Amino acid sequence: MSSLQARVLYWFRTDLRLHDSPALHAALGLNPEVFYPIWTWDPQYVFAHRVGVNRLSFLLEGMQDLSLSLTACNPKTKLHVVRGPPQTVVPALCKAWNITHLVYEKDTAGYAAVRDAEVKASVTKAGVQVVDVLGHSLYDPQAIVDQNKGNPTMSISSWITASNKLPAPSRPLLPPPSLPPPGNTTLIPFSRKDHPVANGVDVNEDDRETVVTCYDTLAGRDGDFSIPTLEELGLPPATTSIRGGETEALKRLEAYCADKAQVARFAKPKTSPAEFDPPATTQLSPYLKFGCLGSREFLWRVRDTISQWIMDQNGNKNDDTTKHPENLEGQLLFREMYFAAECAVGLPFGQIRGNAICRFIDWRLQNQYDASGHRIHPRPLGDAEDEERFSAWQDGRTGFPWIDAIMRQLRQEGWIHHLARHSVACFLTRGQCYISWERGAEVFDKWLIDWDPCANAGNWMWLSCSAFFSMYYRVYGVKSFPEKFDKTGKLVRKFCPELAKFPDKFIYTPHLAPVDVQEKAGCIIGRDYPFPMLDKKVEKERCIQRVKAAYALGLYGNDAAVLNGSAVAKLKNADSPNATNREASEGGANHHRRKRQECHSKDGLPTKRTRADGTIKKYLVQK
Repeated sequence: MSSLQARVLYWFRTDLRLHDSPALHAALGLNPEVFYPIWTWDPQYVFAHRVGVNRLSFLLEGMQDLSLSLTACNPKTKLHVVRGPPQTVVPALCKAWNITHLVYEKDTAGYAAVRDAEVKASVTKAGVQVVDVLGHSLYDPQAIVDQNKGNPTMSISSWITASNKLPAPSRPLLPPPSLPPPGNTTLIPFSRKDHPVANGVDVNEDDRETVVTCYDTLAGRDGDFSIPTLEELGLPPATTSIRGGETEALKRLEAYCADKAQVARFAKPKTSPAEFDPPATTQLSPYLKFGCLGSREFLWRVRDTISQWIMDQNGNKNDDTTKHPENLEGQLLFREMYFAAECAVGLPFGQIRGNAICRFIDWRLQNQYDASGHRIHPRPLGDAEDEERFSAWQDGRTGFPWIDAIMRQLRQEGWIHHLARHSVACFLTRGQCYISWERGAEVFDKWLIDWDPCANAGNWMWLSCSAFFSMYYRVYGVKSFPEKFDKTGKLVRKFCPELAKFPDKFIYTPHLAPVDVQEKAGCIIGRDYPFPMLDKKVEKERCIQRVKAAYALGLYGNDAAVLNGSAVAKLKNADSPNATNREASEGGANHHRRKRQECHSKDGLPTKRTRADGTIKKYLVQK
């Protein structure tokens, strides 16, 4: 055995697959004598990142599926999970197992980029060669930024212009037929004190039913590098019906592409957000997020399917295939656009402060920072009404069935249609509530299975008109918009079952139904389901005027006034000519709040809503 033969540590992260894996092929191209496939169970992900049970369940299923695939390639191997921070674990493994090469799929996003730089510096200093290979995206985000003269890609057209200067994505690579075995996996030199679990703040604490035990050992309870369980994370069972793993991803892709016309004519804006079983779109985004499905595999399968469909039309070139960016391939381009934008901006991409592309708008409930510029956690409470509106939005009890159904679907399934995301994001920010997109992004951080640090923040900036999109006067209706897709309220009836028996006429506005209709439906508004928490028309106009004033002032997240905290006062001064209108709208909102508190009980007595959850207390109206 040659002492010069490679000993490879392969670090899985956003590539839970064996197909379409350039990094894996690069590792095997070293002709290693031993090959260690590892996953570092990072406490940063468990304690410091908002991650809900459905995304964790999906991840764990993906890890299990990958481990089985690795074993199928070599019965002596599997996915080896080491429970500790990668910044200390990876260098220690390299030393303990005499590693010559560390190989992983490149990740340029946020925390991952900082983490990888630290790991790379440490192992390189110890003489280990690092091979980081593009694989998660079609193009290297940094290369796109370089071609865009160092600027973030703020539109699909700017991204396409930059990408046209680079080599086109190659066809996907096949999965390897076999793998070298791992060598000795002894961890005798390891101790927890060398790989500490810093969990001073647990942002997921409210979700845990028991204490976290997954870090009691470094290699699992039995020392076999096992994959953690939800129970070890102190979490209840998942509620999503979406299963994780490469096997499931490829099965779904195959099934979707079996209908060639569906693929060729796919136009995402025309798909229905009201469809959920099956969904109106591919629902492959979670698999792309975790790398269970390779982006090139998806791209070329779609291209080949469309080519076959055109041929089936007897070579007719006047086909009606959908074009960019509405087609399936175009959906990958938006993902790539956000990757490149985040790469250019860096860590401030997920917040307002310091973010050069994010317009400053004086949203309610923004992140708060101390004198040194560090974010305060937990965020100090804001105005009571704003906090209640945010809580009601998050819980799906706003009194607007379309919004509530979407938020309940999100919490239960971890996935919602992109137009549903548009609806609830617009409603929370520039549409009606005027609450910071940072708050909404945090909820999506936790509940979305397909959460991505680039796409999630990018989409929230887009929908709040803070970046990427500026037509703030175009607001999604809470009744008119869903009625375009489904006048029967199918989504509402599924996820707001208390409204299931309302007639179609009132399914999106049950508070307008006569009392006898409510009684027949078995749902009294104000008791069994809340009244609308605000006047949507009044608040819409109020939001438009506020955003208009912010646009006129023209501040961005990296401006001095934002960094030193004086931006809100500047915006108030700039908006002072509209004070009369603003006070009038506030008066209208208060009047509506007073009116909507009044309803009628079954015995005909006027009632008053006393709590946001819809419980009521009878009282006599004094004339």
